Amino acid sequence: MPKVAVYNVDGKQVSELDLADGIFGIEPNTHVLHSAVLLQQASLRSGTHDTKGRSEVRGGGRKPWKQKGTGRARQGSIRSPQWKGGGIVFGPTPRKYGFKLPRKVRRLAIKSALSSKVIANQLIVLDQLSLSQPKTKEITKLLSNLKVGSKALVVTASFDYNVAVSARNIPGVKFVAADGINVLDVLKHDQLIITKDAVAKVEEVFA
Repeated sequence: MPKVAVYNVDGKQVSELDLADGIFGIEPNTHVLHSAVLLQQASLRSGTHDTKGRSEVRGGGRKPWKQKGTGRARQGSIRSPQWKGGGIVFGPTPRKYGFKLPRKVRRLAIKSALSSKVIANQLIVLDQLSLSQPKTKEITKLLSNLKVGSKALVVTASFDYNVAVSARNIPGVKFVAADGINVLDVLKHDQLIITKDAVAKVEEVFA
C-alpha cells in the first residue's frame, strides 16, 4: 500500500496518508493509457471540416461542348473533379472522431495514470485547500511552497470557484474537481496536487 506525505499550504509535512493499493498502487498499463489518451484527443476534435463534391459546387449545369465531333475529350460538366474549380474527390466531410472504450478499460486507465504519478513521485497531497476569495497570488505562493514547476494539475473534492478562478490565469496550471479527473490531464501535467478529501472521493468512486 503506497504511503505519501501530506502537506499544508505552507509546504510543510503535517502527516502521512495510506493510498488505496488498487487505485494508486497498480502496475500502469501503457496500452490502456494510450487508448484512453487517443479517445480523449479524438473526442476533442471538432470534425467540422468540409469540402464540396461535384454536386455541391455552383455552376456546371450544362455540357461545356457537344459529345462528338470536336476532337476533344468528352466532358459532362465544368465542375467535374478534373476541372479547375470543380468538385473535390474523396475530400473530408463533417464527422465525429470519438470512439468508445469499455467502462472497465476507462477505469483501469485512470488508475494507471494515478499510479504512474505515485511511482514517479509526482503526487502531492494537501491536507486542505480553500481560499476566501479569488486570488492568483495565493495559488502562485502555494506552488512555490511546494516547489512545483510550471505544469501542475490541482484537484479538490468538489468544484471550488475561488480556486478555479485563481488558478486559471497561471500558464500550465489547471484546476478540476475530483469527479472531473481524467487521464489526459493527469499525464499532461508534471505534478498532481490533490487534497486529502479528494483522494478519499477518488478512492470511493473507483474502489
